[in-house]
Amino acid sequence: MKKRGFAWIEAYAKQNLPLPKRNTAHSAGYDLATITEVSLKPNEVTLVPTGLKAYMQSNEYLGIHIRSSLAVKKHLCLVNSQGIVDSDYYNNPDNEGHIFVALFNFGAETIVLSAHTRIAQGIFYSFLLTDDDDATDKRQGGFGSTGQ
Repeated sequence: MKKRGFAWIEAYAKQNLPLPKRNTAHSAGYDLATITEVSLKPNEVTLVPTGLKAYMQSNEYLGIHIRSSLAVKKHLCLVNSQGIVDSDYYNNPDNEGHIFVALFNFGAETIVLSAHTRIAQGIFYSFLLTDDDDATDKRQGGFGSTGQ
């Protein structure tokens, strides 16, 4: 049984694209890239599609972290500092689990990222629960759907 990893959403599954990988033996993050060309206007938030979904154990999440080169050289940042992809985001009843990276352009010029530009790193994490945790709700929906 598979424990954790990445898969393409249905629209890209048959295109034989490489899945995210770590570039060195001691890298923590898996490189995530744009699936299409994207323009990021100054002082605006853009949801950048990756074409990916991630599967993992129920006590894990995927942390999304911007690549430092984009922050320094392109004046981009993650809107929420770190993205969190929960395990039940993958193939839930109302959403295939497409991972988008919410980027903010704090520069003065529009930034164009070509398709397959590495924009973020995904790191798998485990988390713990409190003794009195009683969460039983099931996810319904996509991006930003928890707690609606």
